[in-house]
Amino acid sequence: MMFRQLSQFTDVALLFLRLMIGVVFLTSGWKHMTNAEARSKDIGMSKRFTLFLGLGEFAGGLGVTSGVLAQPASVGLILVMLGAIQKKIFLWHSGFWGKSEASGWSYDLMLLVMCLVIATTGGGRLGLQSLWSR
Repeated sequence: MMFRQLSQFTDVALLFLRLMIGVVFLTSGWKHMTNAEARSKDIGMSKRFTLFLGLGEFAGGLGVTSGVLAQPASVGLILVMLGAIQKKIFLWHSGFWGKSEASGWSYDLMLLVMCLVIATTGGGRLGLQSLWSR
């Protein structure tokens, strides 16, 4: 490792990563749950599935952000992102970048990889779950 001194900040970096993931999925899940009718038309799914998706995103966002069950929450969010990527590639035929920043699947892949980091590291020691494991 070139900059060994930076390793002391690993838990802080993972906390910031978890917070960023949380902001994205909490707000997306909230939009799906509170405006399910319009969101279902946008994504081409039923209103009921859109509500389910929103609840999953919101719960996953809470888990990752708080550090409580961060690994299973991030695995669930990875599945959500795999579904989004599949839809964009095979149904909507979006390219990697798409026509605008959010229409391609680059954004979804980035979120998937961010969640993969949390799934494989546990999200660090700065979370609510670490309070119980002391």
